[in-house]
Amino acid sequence: MKTLDGWMAERMGLAGPLTRPALAAWQAERLREAIAYARAASPFYRARRDWPAAAIASTADIARLPFTFAADLSRNDPPLLALSQADVARVVTLPSSGTSGPPKRLHFSPEDREATIDYFVHGMGLFTRRGDRVAVAFPGGAAGGIVDGLAVALGRLGADCRRAAPPFDPEALAAWLRAERPDVVVGAPVPLLAAARVASCAAGAALRARAVLLSSDHVAPSLARSIGAAFGAEVFQHWGMTETGYGGAVDCAEHCGCHLRENELLVETVDPDSGAPARPGAVGVVVVTTLRGRAVPLLRYRTGDLARLIETPCRCGSILRRLDGFSGRASEAITMPGGGALSLPRLDDALFAVQAVSDFAATFDEGPPATLSLSIAAPPALHGGAVLEAVRARLANDTVVGPAVRERRLSLELSLADAILFRREGKRRLSKREAAECARRC
Repeated sequence: MKTLDGWMAERMGLAGPLTRPALAAWQAERLREAIAYARAASPFYRARRDWPAAAIASTADIARLPFTFAADLSRNDPPLLALSQADVARVVTLPSSGTSGPPKRLHFSPEDREATIDYFVHGMGLFTRRGDRVAVAFPGGAAGGIVDGLAVALGRLGADCRRAAPPFDPEALAAWLRAERPDVVVGAPVPLLAAARVASCAAGAALRARAVLLSSDHVAPSLARSIGAAFGAEVFQHWGMTETGYGGAVDCAEHCGCHLRENELLVETVDPDSGAPARPGAVGVVVVTTLRGRAVPLLRYRTGDLARLIETPCRCGSILRRLDGFSGRASEAITMPGGGALSLPRLDDALFAVQAVSDFAATFDEGPPATLSLSIAAPPALHGGAVLEAVRARLANDTVVGPAVRERRLSLELSLADAILFRREGKRRLSKREAAECARRC
């Protein structure tokens, strides 16, 4: 199996070993082609009138291009689709991130899908061996979807893909993982943690794997440690989204950032407020340009995800840029009374360090008084007041929540949920009730 750098060099037609100057020159040429293609084939980009007058000479010039927003995908007027429907292999509909509004609809050509599968082969190949049994614990199995793509990729690696089947609850997932005895597990972090918490309370063999890949949601450091300890496994992380064709960036054995899929994506980070390029080493909003996307080309798409872009080579020897410091969604951070930002990743890191916590739901009321309400999920065998005491103690040590509680700027309301894992539509979120809404409700 080639390294990611070797595979990308081959895909880009570059002689190895891959270097940053050669990669940057290749990306600049693909960027010019991507702009020309989008402006010619996509009605949305063809209708734009805010293009820069000067030509794009290098990847650094990308900052002169206008952004594309999630609202543009949802509105789809003019359409972003650059192919005829007859040339589309798969359509994915994503619900709006808000409470209303049209969904985002993404289209993929056969070439787009094959590029993603090829990436899965080499990304999974970082920790998957020929003959491995790989448990894929993602719900849903639509034809041509992510689970199908993983199955095809694992087949090319000579691994045996085992797919989780409904019901997709912690007890069933724990029993399935125990029966399958996988070498590698792939899934969303919180459901896997909930299954591990359940298994730790039940009689029978412990869950075990050599490696676990966590994807589709933020991975708090404490959550990764808990899953690694529960499975006795090395934990890897993946960042991606439907807009990137699922594949985006993957962790290596050095665990110092996720290596970007730079043969398909040009990634920037920008200041959340000004939109200017983020300072080196600073966390910013991840902005993606698809360099070879055919169905829906995206130019400077503001993903809303917060992360840090690392430009220096990795200890593993790769020259690919990396993302780390994932900090949730830019739109969801809440400014606390007296200062400091409250976010779901911050709560994740505090709460998932508590051994009994398998999930939680969080709501912030502006007040007055400002209140953080937490409903804590845990396996029945671990229920009890000690869980809430441990949660309260963890939050007391948090550098944002702790001082706000001690200075009576924030009230905590904790309760135990009658659940092990909350059922949700879409991604986990930190809910917020603004003062006007709270007044009506109260």
